[in-house]
Amino acid sequence: MIYLPLLISITEVIIVTVPVLLTVAFVTVAERKTMASMQRRLGPNIVGYYGLMQAFADALKLLLKEYVSPTQANLVLFFLGPVITLIFSLLGFSVIPYGPGLAIWDFDLGILYMLAVSSLSTYGILLAGWSANSKYAFLGSLRSTAQLISYELILSSAILLVVLLSGSLSLTVNTEAQKAIWYIVPLLPIFIIFFIGSIAETNRAPFDLAEAAVIFVFFFLAEYASIVLICILTSILFLAGYLLNFTFIVSFIKETEPYLYAILVDSKHETILSDPIIEGMVYGLTLGLKTCIMIFVFIWARASFPRIRYDQLMSFCWTILLPLVIAFIILLPCVLFSFEIISSNIHLL
Repeated sequence: MIYLPLLISITEVIIVTVPVLLTVAFVTVAERKTMASMQRRLGPNIVGYYGLMQAFADALKLLLKEYVSPTQANLVLFFLGPVITLIFSLLGFSVIPYGPGLAIWDFDLGILYMLAVSSLSTYGILLAGWSANSKYAFLGSLRSTAQLISYELILSSAILLVVLLSGSLSLTVNTEAQKAIWYIVPLLPIFIIFFIGSIAETNRAPFDLAEAAVIFVFFFLAEYASIVLICILTSILFLAGYLLNFTFIVSFIKETEPYLYAILVDSKHETILSDPIIEGMVYGLTLGLKTCIMIFVFIWARASFPRIRYDQLMSFCWTILLPLVIAFIILLPCVLFSFEIISSNIHLL
């Protein structure tokens, strides 16, 4: 009986981690198919139905490739760096609420935890560049680290504005606070800034300097895991996460599809969503759909913009995005105070 809580915890972690890794695999296929469609190509279509097994073929190829490492490299740190990046990319999923009460760890400081985990993953890139014992790899890792640290400031500042509206650092509270209106509506400029910072933070084109510096399979996996995580976080902070206006949807179905409405609603006027299992599935599908839309936009951005120079990247962060975020940090509290709608939690602070 002593080991029962430990067994339950391990089971919960496996239930979340395995679908995440499968999602990462299929996001790579989705990206290749989407970019192929945008560029009038076919993309993967041989391995498996519609090319769906291409991700597993790529994984097998990477596992069977010959091991190559610099002769003077610190082998322990050389392999530890990419592993650190991947581990911290996966740790962020532990506080994601997939529904009301559906999280491995419903942490009150979940947003702070996410920022801390994303900051620690930067050390993996720095370690990999330094341990190669090559000045070119080290310079590349320094540039990538500077990029990540710079854009973390943009992300944390944008998240601060969301916290000012919800009054909490809990991801669940931020989701439930958007029942009246999604935060993307009043904070549309902040959403755009947050999205740009997310692309840079996940090393995506046109900000993929880390991939241009060092190429490891763990960095490849960590990149796509970070994409899924940051898209889920964007959905929670700005698109109400797992929330959906079911009353409006049922009313719309009642007016347009009466036969489908008869299936959804029984004689007691209770929808099938009254079943807790179906309700949990709908919450998960809602969050998944919003996340898929954000992942598509990430792929769309990669297919549309070329990689920019390092000086342009840093200049855009410090001279354009940062002043805009600081201006909103000053403006938003003034607006909230003028209309007396500052959260009670912030009043207590």
